[in-house]
Amino acid sequence: MFKKMNKFVFTLFIVISFNCDICHTIREYSKEDVYKLREEVRDMFQHAYDSYLRYAYPYDELRPLSCDGMDTWGSYSLTLIDALDMLVIMGNYTEFNRVVDIVLEKQNFDTDINVSVFETNIRIIGGLLSAHLLSYKSGMKLEPGWPCNGPLLRLAEDVAQRLIAAFDTTTGMPYGTINLRSGVPPGETSITCTAGVGTFIVEFGTLSRLTGDPLYEEVAYNALKALYHHKSMIGLVGNHIDVMTGRWTAQDAGIGGGVDSYYEYLVKGAILLERPELMSMFMEARVAIDKHLRKEDWYVWASMLRGHVTLPVYQSLDSYWPGLLALTGESDTAMRIIHNYHGVWKQYGFTPEVYNLGTGEASTTRESYPLRPELIESIMYLYRETRDPILLQMGEDILRSIQHSARTPCGYASIKDVRDHRKEDRMESFFLAETTKYLYLLFDPDNFIHNPGVHGTVINTAKGECIVDMGGYVFNTEAHPIDPSMLHCCHEPNQGINISEMHRIYQLLEEEDNIKFMSMIDATTVTNRTIPVTKQEAETEVTKENTSNVSIKTETRTGYVNLDGSEREKSKNESLGDILKEHITSYYNNSKVNESEKTTTESPEPSNENIEVDDIVSPRTQQEVGELQPPSATRAKEALKLLPNVIQDFLNSEWKSKSKCEPQHMLERIRKEKLYPDHPDVGKYELLLTPAQSFLQRISLAGEFLNKKQLEL
Repeated sequence: MFKKMNKFVFTLFIVISFNCDICHTIREYSKEDVYKLREEVRDMFQHAYDSYLRYAYPYDELRPLSCDGMDTWGSYSLTLIDALDMLVIMGNYTEFNRVVDIVLEKQNFDTDINVSVFETNIRIIGGLLSAHLLSYKSGMKLEPGWPCNGPLLRLAEDVAQRLIAAFDTTTGMPYGTINLRSGVPPGETSITCTAGVGTFIVEFGTLSRLTGDPLYEEVAYNALKALYHHKSMIGLVGNHIDVMTGRWTAQDAGIGGGVDSYYEYLVKGAILLERPELMSMFMEARVAIDKHLRKEDWYVWASMLRGHVTLPVYQSLDSYWPGLLALTGESDTAMRIIHNYHGVWKQYGFTPEVYNLGTGEASTTRESYPLRPELIESIMYLYRETRDPILLQMGEDILRSIQHSARTPCGYASIKDVRDHRKEDRMESFFLAETTKYLYLLFDPDNFIHNPGVHGTVINTAKGECIVDMGGYVFNTEAHPIDPSMLHCCHEPNQGINISEMHRIYQLLEEEDNIKFMSMIDATTVTNRTIPVTKQEAETEVTKENTSNVSIKTETRTGYVNLDGSEREKSKNESLGDILKEHITSYYNNSKVNESEKTTTESPEPSNENIEVDDIVSPRTQQEVGELQPPSATRAKEALKLLPNVIQDFLNSEWKSKSKCEPQHMLERIRKEKLYPDHPDVGKYELLLTPAQSFLQRISLAGEFLNKKQLEL
């Protein structure tokens, strides 16, 4: 009986929704009408953007009721970075160039703060990458080697390097929180939501293709394979998982919050990086979703193990789904779903965070609307494909609601309760990054983002002439567009040398004090060898050593590496302090032997050459010593005082008590262990040949390297 009643409620609501749309005359929009709406959106963005700069910068977000700012996700001027590419899309190149200079001059991510790995990736890395790839449109002076080089790209990679330690887990799935300076915080929970595991392949894949460093794409791809491997027997994934054990801690399966962008990145990762196996993973998941979660063009939550419905609700975050289906060429299905979702918007003027499908009302505990973009996102995608004017009408409905109920003198405010339109004192950065962007693109059909592949730009690269700006832009889940053609202008992810790692080694080689210190320490391990007394002897002895056996300790990404760039495993878990203590002990014992030998031979004349501490760790002159014992803690501290200040600071830092992530070792472990087998559809590129939208149909031309004769043909 309950099942029949539910079906009746679902069907009734759909009929009401469709009748509501049909009973009103569909407005006809002229080109002038559409452009007028576009300019209204431009004014909306400008009001919010100017208010952020005036009242909130350099804080993360604007408080539009208090007219001030606050830090939320990381204290790194989040809204400014999130809004960068929108300036290019609107053609405001002067402001874009000005803000880029500010970001490059003032932005420093070497801070002792804990941040969300997921949010930092989609908002900061995604925003910086998109701005980097769009910078040529603004007339900005580009560095040689662009798009494979540039300050925004380096800044994005710097952030990614700080996040990469989160992936150093037994399953390859990342932690949810990271400290930008020290790595995974002590005591950090190992439970992460599914979206927090599977939403990296777009940004990390872009980084790898631009920089030539395979690390980023491989760890992101490995995390996706881990989720696929841990799906249930009926093909569903849960909401939260323990990244150390692979155990599902929340087994509700759905398409909304906590899961959403995992499915989104399977599709977008397949298109952007030309990985057909990701599309196959999505199609498999789609079968399970339609069987267990789809109820008359609504999607509910169910048990991942048995498929029993647990929550018959629609979430505002579900609204991305029709747009995702449009990307795979299923616009008919997507249109039926979008009508349902728009019906909820018309009921309240906004979509609540949670809408109860059984009662047909907003949840009493999740009744807010934080200016989310997902519904307008799907409307924009569907209009690009169908040109159905009812979608323009839906977009105008959304624009009117926001203008009427969310605008304040200092920006735009979240809606605390969709039932009475009370405001909340927060404007999330995604309002500028996503909501205004999708509205603007809906009403700007001639924008370069919509290029269906009919024209492009030729740039010179190390590989030849590369065609870019061919359309087919892929948006990350924060609406930052990535030009897929530019990923072909640089490097395919390679299996060999890690370019970024070698760059770090070369930087270490320039730090003379550290090299000399570590070289002298390691040189004492040679059997039957005494520490040389003079600088000349020290340099001579080190030269005799095979340089491949001299190790340097890096402080950030790698462990012990040889000078030739190869890695060397430590034999045991020992700190640099332990190594130093061992060598000091060895020195004193060798000194004792030397004294006994000198009683039978004539002592040499003392050397007048000055001995510097930077060159060798030893006393300036031979001293009278008694029976020597291994150095105590006090004597070890005294010996440490002889070292240069930079090394003393390093030894006294917190690194001694923490396990450092070594990304190169992590990558090698992933390749060696192969915890998750390759999907059988790897290489089946026909899976990418879906009846997709027109703006994706020419994507096969993107990134081809053509000479002038070929271009003429």
